[in-house]
Amino acid sequence: MLESAVDRYKQVRAQTASPGELLLALYDGLFRFLNGAKYCFEKGEMAKGRELISKSHAIVSELYIALDHSAAPELCERLEGLYGFAMDQLTRANATSDPQPIADVIQVLTPLKEAWHEAVPQAAREAGAERKVRG
Repeated sequence: MLESAVDRYKQVRAQTASPGELLLALYDGLFRFLNGAKYCFEKGEMAKGRELISKSHAIVSELYIALDHSAAPELCERLEGLYGFAMDQLTRANATSDPQPIADVIQVLTPLKEAWHEAVPQAAREAGAERKVRG
């Protein structure tokens, strides 16, 4: 019963979240899965590590697919390169059970995650201030 309530909450949250909030949730989940996969490989828990890599790869793939080149072509081109690198490294980690490629992905994507965690709330504040001026 509690599990179904949690699932329902997550569903409602996803349906009502702004695109920025969804982006932050994806990055938070991605890093949770990356760190978990790295830990599992270091501890010899290969099956669980591969499961977490699969989830990480799915998130990075969604981020890659969601890029809107018409809105920001240069940014999207750079993000495409980062996401492509991340997917390649995750595939390598999955094939070799080596935690190092996961660590490389974490290192490369951490500055991007930190930037989104600053930019999204700032954009929301600016949008709120703009609505007050118009309202």
